[in-house]
Amino acid sequence: MPRATPLPHRLLSPPMNDELIIGIDLGTTNSLVGVVDSGFPIVLADRDGDRLTPSCVSWAAAGGAPLVGKEAFRSRMIAPERTVSSIKRFIGRTFSDLSPQERDEAGFALVSGQHDEILVAIDPETLLTPVEVSALILARLKAIAEEALEMPVSRAVITVPAYFNNSQREATKRAAALAGLTVERIINEPTAAALAYGLDKLEESATVAVYDLGGGTFDLSILQMRDGFFEVI
Repeated sequence: MPRATPLPHRLLSPPMNDELIIGIDLGTTNSLVGVVDSGFPIVLADRDGDRLTPSCVSWAAAGGAPLVGKEAFRSRMIAPERTVSSIKRFIGRTFSDLSPQERDEAGFALVSGQHDEILVAIDPETLLTPVEVSALILARLKAIAEEALEMPVSRAVITVPAYFNNSQREATKRAAALAGLTVERIINEPTAAALAYGLDKLEESATVAVYDLGGGTFDLSILQMRDGFFEVI
C-alpha cells in the first residue's frame, strides 16, 4: 500500500468561535484520529504520513519512558513481555471476568488488584490498569491531531463496540480524561459507520446489517433506522 501523504494544513479551516472536536477510533489493533472539515471527514496523518497508529505500548527499557504506536510495535520483537497490545479487550472489566485462556493469550502478564481490577504487570515496580495504558494511546492520538492541525485540542468523540457495557464506556471516558481529552460523546462503532455512509438520510425506515471486520475482532450489528434515529437491535 502506498504511504499516505500528510494532510496539508491549509485544507483545514477550524471554526472561528468554537474549538475543533476530534473523532477517535480507539481500535483493538490499530487506532486513528480525524476531524470534520467543511462537512467532510478527514483522517489525520502523523509526521511520517501514516494514518494508522498501532494500539500498542512498550516499555522496552526498564525504567524508561513508554513507547507508543509504531515504535512500540517494533519493540514487541525485542521485549515482548514488556509490550502491551489489544488492551481494549480488558478495559472496564474485572480480573475475575477473565477466562484462563484470555489470561494465557494476552501476551503480557495480567494480575489482580486489591479490588479485583485488572493490572498489567510490566515488572514488579510497574503495574498499570487498562485505563492507564489506553490513556497513553489516546494521548498519542491527541498529539498527532495537534501537530497536524497546528492547534491544541481537548474535545473528542470516541467510538466503542456496540457490545460495550456501561463500565467499559465509563472506563474509556476515564482513559480520555487522563489523556487530557473531554469526551463529548461515546458512539457505537456500527452507528458511526452508518452515519459515515449517510444512512441517517434515508427517507424510509430501514433495517441494516453493519459488518466490522477489524484487526482483533469481527462484529456484526443490526441497526433499525427511522427518521434519522438509530437503534442497535
